[in-house]
Amino acid sequence: MQIKDITKAIEQLAPLPYAEGFDNVGLLTGTIDTEVTGVLVTLDTLETVVDEAIEKNCNLIVSFHPIIFSGLKKLTGSNYVERTVLKAIKNDIAIYAIHTALDNSFNGVNDMICEQLNLKNRKILIPQQESIKKLVTYVPKNEATKVREALFAVGAGSIGNYDHCSFNLEGLGSFRGNEDSNPSIGEKGSTHFEQETQLNITFPKHLQKLILKTLFENHSYEEVAYEITTLENTNQHIGIGMTGELEERMEETAFLELLKKTFHTGCIRHSKLLNKPIKKIAVLGGSGSFAIEHAKKADADMYITADLKYHDFYKAEEKLVLADIGHFESEQFTKSLLVSYLKKKFANFAVVLSNTDTNPIKYF
Repeated sequence: MQIKDITKAIEQLAPLPYAEGFDNVGLLTGTIDTEVTGVLVTLDTLETVVDEAIEKNCNLIVSFHPIIFSGLKKLTGSNYVERTVLKAIKNDIAIYAIHTALDNSFNGVNDMICEQLNLKNRKILIPQQESIKKLVTYVPKNEATKVREALFAVGAGSIGNYDHCSFNLEGLGSFRGNEDSNPSIGEKGSTHFEQETQLNITFPKHLQKLILKTLFENHSYEEVAYEITTLENTNQHIGIGMTGELEERMEETAFLELLKKTFHTGCIRHSKLLNKPIKKIAVLGGSGSFAIEHAKKADADMYITADLKYHDFYKAEEKLVLADIGHFESEQFTKSLLVSYLKKKFANFAVVLSNTDTNPIKYF
């Protein structure tokens, strides 16, 4: 089994095109055609994690956070990033990072937070924009069913809770091939009229290459006319953050106690308690101050996230309770998610959960 087989499976869960623009995801060290001896899954890649990979005979580290985030101008071992990368390269260990691609997956980081709290009625907090595309193409009428079904089979035609979606319009197409053409219908040099179906079909943006490949393989024309546009529709299954509801309302301090116990955090920093029961909750793993207003608009009673600054707590404005449980703590279950997912995909292959504590923050 090669690295590309592992990464292809991961990207079915969290396609890289949905990662945020500032992020650095994908294969950071190594080559995709390397044979894999074992996979070590971690939240962060540090020197100690590389040591663990060496000890456990894992030559691929699947890391949530990328060790290379901003550009590296040198590799001299002068800081922890350079030392980690150098050690990985010296020991032929590949590093693959998924980060915000998994943040934006419906079954990713934030779903795991909701799962730990048994939240129901889960919905994306901030749906990602421009993630739905539309293909328009023109097919001979007698081939329309074949082409349409082939596109459906590779994931086209899905939008929200619906699939096999398309719009079909019949009309008369014309074309004339030159001396270098090789038309499948009609004759070169002569104008040909063909009864055609205009096929309109949606697809998620990460499938564009596959959609076009499938179109060309199933279309009989030598030159296939098509156009792709971006839709304004909200994607209900791609985006960052999530909302959910408790089965029963809870008193604020009782819920904070549950939160502290569930996420094993040494401290929860929170805004003013409002003496109102907690029912609807918004969550966003990692640094989530930018989503406070979204949590308010979602009518959440509490917003669980991390890395809030002093002035961020004022933004609660007595409309909800902000709860900062810590960056590591909010994302800690992510590596268990990845291990479970990969073991299902590769049942007879070594996928190991890292036991190295990579949390840089300690509580006194």
